[in-house]
Amino acid sequence: MRKEHLEHKKHISHHEMMVKDFRKRFFVSLVLTIPILVLSPLIQQFFGFTFGFAGDKYLLFVLSSVVFFYGGWPFLKGIVKEFKDKQLGMMTLIATAISVAFFYSGAVVFGLAGKFFFWELATLIDIMLLGHWIEMRSIMGASQALEALAKLMPSEAHLLKDTGEIEDVPVSELVIGNVVLVKPGEKIPSDGVIIKGNKKSLPEIFDHHFMMADMFFML
Repeated sequence: MRKEHLEHKKHISHHEMMVKDFRKRFFVSLVLTIPILVLSPLIQQFFGFTFGFAGDKYLLFVLSSVVFFYGGWPFLKGIVKEFKDKQLGMMTLIATAISVAFFYSGAVVFGLAGKFFFWELATLIDIMLLGHWIEMRSIMGASQALEALAKLMPSEAHLLKDTGEIEDVPVSELVIGNVVLVKPGEKIPSDGVIIKGNKKSLPEIFDHHFMMADMFFML
């Protein structure tokens, strides 16, 4: 039971690190997206303004490169893992989209005929980072709720041995067929069937949680 609890704590700690990582990457990418939008010809055309200077396309490329490699790193790393696991999913779709946009736009900067897709690249990464940040926060909240529920479970159970003696054992050592004793005021350590005791005497609010008299349960 203690080992499982420690593993769960590590799991929550891992999610906390991921939440912080996605949050940091999101805000850094969001800040860099602002000048990318300002320097993008399509955005200027849409809002009816003109802004540019010599070499602005190279600055646009540099800013987009930071967003691509820093903000898009979780997705680039994710596509490698999905290919290794032979289970293509969301990371593959996102990584493919941002990679095509980045490398094609980079080629346009250095002479290929076409147009830039840097602002689409940056905003897509921002949206995906925000979505994963929110998702990780939700998962962490659920994990913390499960940990709180786990704390309500007793760590030991009163096992009825074949000799008729009662021995306290860790709940993790219980197996199907064991008979356990639940004393008044104690919580039921595991799912089971009442084989001795009066369930009807229990108040409804405590039903299946707190016993008012000795009961024996078979797992």
